[in-house]
Amino acid sequence: MPRPKLEVADVFRAFGQPYRDEHVGHLSLQQHKVMSAIEHCRTSVLGGHVLQCPECEHIQVAYNSCRNRHCPKCQASSAKRWLEARQTELLPVEYYHLVFSLPASIADLAYYNKDVMYGILMKTAAQTLLTIAADKKHLGAQVGVTFVLHTWGSAMTHHPHVHGIVPGGGLSLDGKQWLSCKKGFFLPVRVLSRLFRRLYLEKLREAYEHHQLMFFGECRSIEDAEPFTQWLNRYQKMEWVVYAKRPFAGPEAVLNYLARYTHRVAIANRRLVSMDKRSVSFRWKNYRVKEQCRQRIMQLSHDEFIRRFLLHVLPSGFHRIRHYGLVANAGRKRNLKQARLLLHVPVAEPVVQEAVEVTKQDRTDPFICPRCHAPMVIIELLVGINYPRAPPEKFINPIERIALKK
Repeated sequence: MPRPKLEVADVFRAFGQPYRDEHVGHLSLQQHKVMSAIEHCRTSVLGGHVLQCPECEHIQVAYNSCRNRHCPKCQASSAKRWLEARQTELLPVEYYHLVFSLPASIADLAYYNKDVMYGILMKTAAQTLLTIAADKKHLGAQVGVTFVLHTWGSAMTHHPHVHGIVPGGGLSLDGKQWLSCKKGFFLPVRVLSRLFRRLYLEKLREAYEHHQLMFFGECRSIEDAEPFTQWLNRYQKMEWVVYAKRPFAGPEAVLNYLARYTHRVAIANRRLVSMDKRSVSFRWKNYRVKEQCRQRIMQLSHDEFIRRFLLHVLPSGFHRIRHYGLVANAGRKRNLKQARLLLHVPVAEPVVQEAVEVTKQDRTDPFICPRCHAPMVIIELLVGINYPRAPPEKFINPIERIALKK
């Protein structure tokens, strides 16, 4: 696939430093790291290697990628590796797509408390799904779900929600039979919505009582106990959005969907249209209008574009892809083995890939010559620029160091 003419990295390289200078003290360390990683991705700063084709002697320089999970250029290989690990876990049943969203005002508070409130979002969505599915009034089964956190809308505004992929059935509570849901219908959305609302508000109240929440900007008005309680009570009477889409057309469609959603970032490079001295233009979808007229072009100033992108930087170490129920890491192999046994599906065995001869069709391999398609070899390593990570420690003579320890 040819590289896009315009990339998010181009915007950061051209206008990132003025943005840093203007917002000194207002950017987190994680946001600084993301900006730096995207700016330096696949440049000489990160180093690389020189490749040469032994057949036609063509020489090519390849620079290293930043591998940051917020970088639009570094997600394809990560998604590919993740999908290869998921292929053996799919079952020959209908799969459903569920979306759990937070109301706008709660999303505003979530921006200042990402680690806590995003975590609550994913846990309560999973608890809601597992609880209703286990109820004998509905399905009466143990189900498994993979949740992916997204924090953006099409216009890069802050919109926290989770996408869930769940098979249309599960193991009975005693684990001795497979119970399938009705064809084309998984669980009642209204029931899911009510329980999701109650569980989330309960967890949010607990976080407040344990002093785990921070209040800034407009959210300062609900910092005290009484206003916070009134604010929560208002959301107990609102309808929360839980959306269930039509089932996927087979396991292959599930994989195609996961390939698009699991490692997505706030905006892909292919959506960028143009950039000039004053603004950046990109394509977006307006979901409030009919499907035929959704595609629009949005124009933002450089500062606003960077600000919206940085809204979606996740806390360090936060897991945005999580598995619950039957596919939870602790019992995934055992549960899937039992499910395949009950569905009369042969157990998938690990595939051992044999070495194959490189052909002219393997053009996506970065070590294949673009001219004659022969394998290329590395003839030189390019060392990157090592920026200091912290101020250097004061040098102490080894003899003095031993004396100080005594």
